[in-house]
This record gives sequence, C-alpha cells and structure tokens, in this order.
Amino acid sequence: MSLQLFHSLEGQKIRFKPMSVEDAQAIHDYASDELVSRFIGWRLMKTANETKEYVEVMMERERAGTHYYASIVLQSTQEVIGTAMIFHFDEEANHAEIGYVFHRDHWGKGYGTESVAMMSDFAFEILQLHKLHASVVDANGGSARILEKNGYQLEGRLKDHYYIEGTYYDALLLGRIQPS
Repeated sequence: MSLQLFHSLEGQKIRFKPMSVEDAQAIHDYASDELVSRFIGWRLMKTANETKEYVEVMMERERAGTHYYASIVLQSTQEVIGTAMIFHFDEEANHAEIGYVFHRDHWGKGYGTESVAMMSDFAFEILQLHKLHASVVDANGGSARILEKNGYQLEGRLKDHYYIEGTYYDALLLGRIQPS
C-alpha cells in the first residue's frame, strides 16, 4: 500500500510514478551524462541497454522491499526528468536514506527541492520513520542546498570518503528527524 502511495505523490510542478523499462531511454538521457552521474553513486551508463538492465535491477530491489524508487515526471510535459529513491532502511533505528537525480536540463528549477519535500513528507507521515539522511559529495553544493531547504542539517563530514575520477572528495552527512 505505501509503495503505491509513493508512486502516486504529486507536487506543484512534478509527480512520481512507478519506474518502468518503458522509461529506460529517458533515464538513459541523464544516466549517461558524465556531469549528472559523477556524484550520484551510479556508474555512468554507456548504452541504453545497460540503463534498461539497471532499471530492471532497481525494480527488482523495489519488489524485494529494500528500496522505493519513482520516476519523477514534469507535470507540464509528462516527461521523465529524474529518479527519486528511499533506501537503506534500518527497521530497528527506524530511519532510511534518500536520494535523487535529475536530467541536467532540469537543474536549478526547484524540482529537487520539491521532490525532497515530497519524499520527506511521505517518509515521516506514511512510513512513520524517525529520521531521514543523505550522503552528498562535498563538491555537489546544489544537492546539499536542496536538502538544507528541506530542513536537513549537516551532521558530519567524512574526509576523503569518495574517490571519483582520480580525486578524493569529502562526504557531507545531512539528516532530518521527524518533526514533533
């Protein structure tokens, strides 16, 4: 039931829908972009078939109950512009991690802020989680700002945690506890 609710979340400019192999080409358009994939934790997708196979892996994780994934759809055009995810559930501590990725053409337009607000509200109100957290590469300031706009606070920094293209980057750990 909660997964169906996640897939049906709607905001002002965007909405979520279930991931689908039919969307693999739209996902490939941003998953194959080096600037987009650089800091998101997915490997760069080189072919549309590779992206389709990764979409199938994500859908299998969702069926197994370990992840929530949604394609992010721009309401005005109905195009898939990104992916939202809730994962790394810790049932004992009652928390999870969130993540998101957008096509570069849709950066800086408020869609990330809106998607994090939708995921956060869902996680706290429907899943009744105590805490959400995210790990961000320190060079990805835009992603950290999205989280901060949604009430996430910097909780720590892991020095040289990520090694990307021959360079070490710190991990910024941001979190938000369920509002009282």
